[in-house]
Amino acid sequence: MGKLNELSITIGKQNKAELIFDSLFPNFLEVNYGKPSEYIQKYWNAYTNHPEGNNNLNGKIFEYILATLCVREGILPIYMSAKVAFVPNVIYDLMFYTSERGPICWSVKTSLRERYKQADLESIALKYVHRKALAYLITLEENEARSVKAKIKSGDVIGLDNVIIATSDEFNKLISELKEFEFSEPPTVKVIESNQIITKEKLKAITQ
Repeated sequence: MGKLNELSITIGKQNKAELIFDSLFPNFLEVNYGKPSEYIQKYWNAYTNHPEGNNNLNGKIFEYILATLCVREGILPIYMSAKVAFVPNVIYDLMFYTSERGPICWSVKTSLRERYKQADLESIALKYVHRKALAYLITLEENEARSVKAKIKSGDVIGLDNVIIATSDEFNKLISELKEFEFSEPPTVKVIESNQIITKEKLKAITQ
């Protein structure tokens, strides 16, 4: 079993993306890098030179690179392909839970085109339930990122807090900021809480 599987970054038997990721470097825990963006660049460059790389695998490989970077940086626990209570029909790529802001989500897209709209809607849905949540779109496409940043500024995109290029200094800043938070497992949700609960048992007790 590979390290990705042992950490639950992947589940079940090794998939194509996982086999390619494992072939890039002998062990991601031993890859040398100065800044988080360098780790991303190093891995992505190695992947783009891989003969079996293709568009279908790009997104998964990018997710694995980001997840393993967070492991290296000690930003744990990470929730991958995560569902959030009361946010129906949305699966978030990478998610963290902090005591200060609640959920922080990363929507991971190698390129954006129109897909930023989906990430924005998913962020709005998250913030509707968790008002203080943070939502970031992490990408590798500079021009597209610039265009979506402008849309955030103008108010055309309202759910996302920022679009960040994973190979930029801004990404290093994001990782530093994340490390200031206290990460934990999310609380168990009690759907209804009340001190006044009228039950059949209580009714029985007063009518006997």
